[in-house]
Amino acid sequence: MHIVFLTSEYPKEGFPHGGVGTFIRVLARGLVKQGFLVSIIGLNYIEKDEVENDNGVQIYRFKRSSIPKMGWYFSNKIINDAIKRLHQNQPIDVVEATELGLAFIKKIKGIKYLIRMNGGHHFFAESENRDVETWKAYQEKRSFQKADHIIGVSKYVLNHTAKFLDFESKRGEVIFNPANLDMFYKADLSKEIKGRIFFAGSICEKKGIRQLVKAMPQIKQAIPEAHLVIAGRDTKIRGTQDSYLAYLKTEIPDEVKKDIHFLGPIENTQIPKEIEKAEVCAYPSHMEAMPLAWIEVLSMGKAFVASNLGPGPEAVKHGETGLLCNPLAIGDLAKQVIYMLQNRKEAHQMGQNAIQDVKKRFSLEVLMKQNVEMYKNLIKTK
Repeated sequence: MHIVFLTSEYPKEGFPHGGVGTFIRVLARGLVKQGFLVSIIGLNYIEKDEVENDNGVQIYRFKRSSIPKMGWYFSNKIINDAIKRLHQNQPIDVVEATELGLAFIKKIKGIKYLIRMNGGHHFFAESENRDVETWKAYQEKRSFQKADHIIGVSKYVLNHTAKFLDFESKRGEVIFNPANLDMFYKADLSKEIKGRIFFAGSICEKKGIRQLVKAMPQIKQAIPEAHLVIAGRDTKIRGTQDSYLAYLKTEIPDEVKKDIHFLGPIENTQIPKEIEKAEVCAYPSHMEAMPLAWIEVLSMGKAFVASNLGPGPEAVKHGETGLLCNPLAIGDLAKQVIYMLQNRKEAHQMGQNAIQDVKKRFSLEVLMKQNVEMYKNLIKTK
């Protein structure tokens, strides 16, 4: 069986990548071990074509078109031509993409087209209280029309997107993102640094980092040794070219400025070491589809405070595997972090519970079976 993922986010050494790219790499490598032929087709980070092999995953990266105003058209033509050539040499069974990914793909008879929802334009526009962009909305609707089957990484992302797009006849199952248990190991609690709170993610409003910074005076008052370590890349304030990180630093209360430390973007391989050093990890996102970063923390058995919005209750069992907070309520966010720092026995027990829960619901072994079954059932409908 030949599965092709359409993505330009597949991790490449020396370049930053997000959760979707990490997830696809974990899934693709796992499928290869199951005997699948797996290919990645996308646009390159640099201005040239490249072909490489990653543990059996064949990666085709193409130079982006730089033609003014029509770059999107010619870049999609490059992708379509690549799919056609690959299909002629190694017949493709399934082409998989995220929400907007099939908008300009020319369907080929005999291939099934799958969308795995990780949170698309309509989903995040509504959650971030911003206008839907006509061009992106058009692409997403067009993409959903072309899909043969649509699955989601959480119940929430499926149910919420259904408010804006009609895909009931194509609606499929929920398959969580798998934890990378090779990289994210059980943490050594002796390496914890007293009072350390850790955040990892893009430095932007929707990740809840501003509220976490604003909660620090309350946390510090209860826990004098509390300090916050932040890892992640800077972003632009929406609609501008202004640095969000620069804005965030102006929002830090004076009394805790010396207690907040920025690591900048760090290699994904370094994240587990930083998680291990923390007494509590706090990722109070305003909205997610099903964040891989959360699963990574849970898999290491760390005390974890996450958002109760969106799929939060699907990922974290409040009071059992972690704590959920209202990320928009600074007082509630502070309260949950303080509890974890003041009640270490209970925090450590939640961490141990989380490890077991991840093994049951988010392990690659469990979710690989679900993915393989889904692909096989999809192909049967040809």
